[in-house]
Amino acid sequence: MKGLRLYKIEKLCSEIAIGQLFDRANPGVKSSLAYPLRASWRVNGKRSASCPQFLISIPKKRLRHAVDRVTMRRRVREAYRLHRHLFPSDVPVDIAFIYVASEVLPYSRVEIAMGRLLERIGRDLTSPDADR
Repeated sequence: MKGLRLYKIEKLCSEIAIGQLFDRANPGVKSSLAYPLRASWRVNGKRSASCPQFLISIPKKRLRHAVDRVTMRRRVREAYRLHRHLFPSDVPVDIAFIYVASEVLPYSRVEIAMGRLLERIGRDLTSPDADR
């Protein structure tokens, strides 16, 4: 895929993959925190698409108003779209971005956190001891 747009194939929709991503007993799931975001990811070799797929979770417990949740979801999505070049685009990895702050933060904070998380994921995926 080329360009900066987000394609439908990059959206994580599989209930099984999402369940495995949030399963605490699954040893293949790795997690990292860069406030205000937490990322959980795992390499999913069972699917046919070889591109990364992601989902964004903004908990209602943290941000009570739907307007605030939608705003933060858009900010996180935009930060991902602009920084996804920081990790390999040919690895079938599932990523969940969870918003952990309890207030609406400016885009600059989200962008910095997203850059850090994607660098960590990229380092983890390209390291020689990465499980594939």
